[in-house]
Amino acid sequence: MTATAPTAAPAAPDDRAAELGAELDRLRAEIVAARGADDARYIRTVIAVQRGLETGGRLALAVSLFPPAWCAGTAMLTTAKILENMELGHNVLHGQWDWMGDAAIHSTTWDWDFLTPADAWKHTHNHLHHAYTNVVGRDRDLGYTILRMSPEQPWHPVHLLQPLYAALLAPVFEWGIALYDLEADAVTAGRKSVRTLLRDIAGLARKAARQTAKDYVLFPLLAGPSALPCLLGNLAANSLRNIWAHTVIFCGHFPGDVQTFTEEQLQGESRGQWYLRQIQGSANIEGGFLFHVLTGNLSHQIEHHLFPDLPSNRYAELAPRVRQLCTRYGLPYVTGPLWRQYTSMWGRILRHALPSRLLPAHRDDPDKGFAAVVDDPLAAATASGTLH
Repeated sequence: MTATAPTAAPAAPDDRAAELGAELDRLRAEIVAARGADDARYIRTVIAVQRGLETGGRLALAVSLFPPAWCAGTAMLTTAKILENMELGHNVLHGQWDWMGDAAIHSTTWDWDFLTPADAWKHTHNHLHHAYTNVVGRDRDLGYTILRMSPEQPWHPVHLLQPLYAALLAPVFEWGIALYDLEADAVTAGRKSVRTLLRDIAGLARKAARQTAKDYVLFPLLAGPSALPCLLGNLAANSLRNIWAHTVIFCGHFPGDVQTFTEEQLQGESRGQWYLRQIQGSANIEGGFLFHVLTGNLSHQIEHHLFPDLPSNRYAELAPRVRQLCTRYGLPYVTGPLWRQYTSMWGRILRHALPSRLLPAHRDDPDKGFAAVVDDPLAAATASGTLH
């Protein structure tokens, strides 16, 4: 284990953080007031397209002894699963569409095409990850308890293998998340009872049985002579969906310019400082409309972390305004094309596979946070004249 000094606090002076928070609150209130028929039409259109693609994919795979049918069916089913997982399941379970009052598109009734039971995911993701984004020791999503993604996380020899198991995780990402959401580590830490763990394992087993039976038993049997290619098409669709989700999520959370924080920095954290941490602990991915839809608009990860319960189709509208705010306040706004964020993310995984003592010390190491370069970003922006 290598001890490292805690990162410098990124908190801004209370008054400037309050100003930032007030401006972001006004942006949020503006979108809440503007939600309406266009937003409802958007999400219902996505649902219709997703269901159409799934139906078409299932039908094509039912006659997938013919290679063109297999290719078309697998492509349609993969796209349908990506849409259901990213733009629908993730965002519906965040409560982004609860305001519509439609029981069919509500966070309390939606059950997604994913191994993790919805309630388990909402606990670990909505309540833990979004509250404690990138806080070492509080945000379990920071490396998902198996990857070392910050110099503040203790190093163990097993981390030498993390580039390998990070790559192996991608095609089975939903299984990794399902096991992660059981929070078995919380039992050894005394935060969760064995009885609760066993209850959660039973819930996961039921959900996994339904999912695997649907994709690997029911639909292949219905395909008759095309049973084997149908099964392989379903396997390919699930694997490609997992790789895509892994890519988008890792590129939104772990590029080298994204900061991590210590638990001490949470003490007395105001709403404005919480907003500041969300901005500095997230990264966007640049692309066009279709790309953003296929990422579940998590390519706007900064805006999602700032406003997780706002409709996802509004993030593209918010992004330039949030970026303008960051420029005014002298704050980093980490964004770039997919290839750059992907490369940077893997650089971080490789770097932290090694003990910190083997790495050269750089004062501007992005993993140590923007505060390692500028102890007080808002005050520095004021002094330099970039904040008006």
